[in-house]
Amino acid sequence: MPTVVDRGLEGVIVGTTALSNVEGAIGRLTYRGYDIDDLAEKATFEEIIHLLLYGQLPNRAQLETLKRELGSRRALPEPLLGAMQNFPKTAWPMEVLRTVVSGLGLFSPVNAQGEHVSDVHTAIELIAKFPTIVAAWDRIRRGFDPLAPRADLSQAGNFLYMRTGKVPHSIEEDAFDTYLVLLADHSFNASTFAARVAASTRADIYASITAAIATLQGDLHGGAPTAVFRTLNEVKSPENAEPYVREILDKGKRIMGMGHREYKVRDPRARHLEAMAKELGDHVGGERWYATAHALEEASRKVLQERKPGNTIYANVEFYTAPVLGSLGIPADEFTCCFACGRVAGWTGHVLEQLADNRLIRPQATYEGPVAGPYVSLEQRPTNGARG
Repeated sequence: MPTVVDRGLEGVIVGTTALSNVEGAIGRLTYRGYDIDDLAEKATFEEIIHLLLYGQLPNRAQLETLKRELGSRRALPEPLLGAMQNFPKTAWPMEVLRTVVSGLGLFSPVNAQGEHVSDVHTAIELIAKFPTIVAAWDRIRRGFDPLAPRADLSQAGNFLYMRTGKVPHSIEEDAFDTYLVLLADHSFNASTFAARVAASTRADIYASITAAIATLQGDLHGGAPTAVFRTLNEVKSPENAEPYVREILDKGKRIMGMGHREYKVRDPRARHLEAMAKELGDHVGGERWYATAHALEEASRKVLQERKPGNTIYANVEFYTAPVLGSLGIPADEFTCCFACGRVAGWTGHVLEQLADNRLIRPQATYEGPVAGPYVSLEQRPTNGARG
């Protein structure tokens, strides 16, 4: 009987998790049983961190304790900050994030076996430091000194402050906070699975999160919002959306940010991001980004319906991420870093979950190479390099 190969592990169940559930057929996402629609509208990112790491939404005292710990752990070790100032200013932001996160392990104590402690407090430290790394590099590469983080601000507010030196408007802070909530976890996506595979070897949390960052960088995962923003710049205005879609599809290419591997209906996170994109556009004068994105989504659905009746395509979370972050003044090449600032809450939760009940992740592969044969000595091998 031939072996069935599920390319990309599509439809293959490889483990269990209590952190989040993606129900693609009905377009529902839940974190530990709480619907993302409720969380996006009512919860802060700090509440989501507590939910993912501790298993429950915090009461007021627990939330204040978490906020104090996050605030106290935001600063980077001075040697790392100094090293960043010597990085090439052309370094890609995700490469900087990956390098510095890996470097954080150098400043964490180890036991006699050289192992770091991988616990909830290390997780909180990483969550706290991600925005500091991204904001510090944003300023360094633009020729400015990094700003010290502020413990009195939220994760979202502090990140926006560290980029500009100004406490953000409540609309801007709320928008970025909601963005972080929406991106915090998404079951066994590629980067989360990479983190769990690394953790399953008993690699520590620094190594596991570094693996996740490396995986997030690709255009088919966290890099998609940057590609969407490039598309919006190419389209330029709403009236150009439909001709652009037709031209792209005629070339056999895809519209970035449209469609999702899991969701067969609209990504539930897209609705909240679209609303935020519109509100931010009205607030900062970036209406063009939202209007162009909305027209592009409508045109994509219309043209695809014409060409493949019954095949509907919807915007995913990356699609409206582009106008949201663009309206906040964040450069497109930092979009994936912002994604990581939210997803690190889920990554660390998954690493701790993996370590709590661990088994090495070691899948099998179907071999398609040559059949077994004898070794051919160097003198007997053909000159054209073919097998003897």
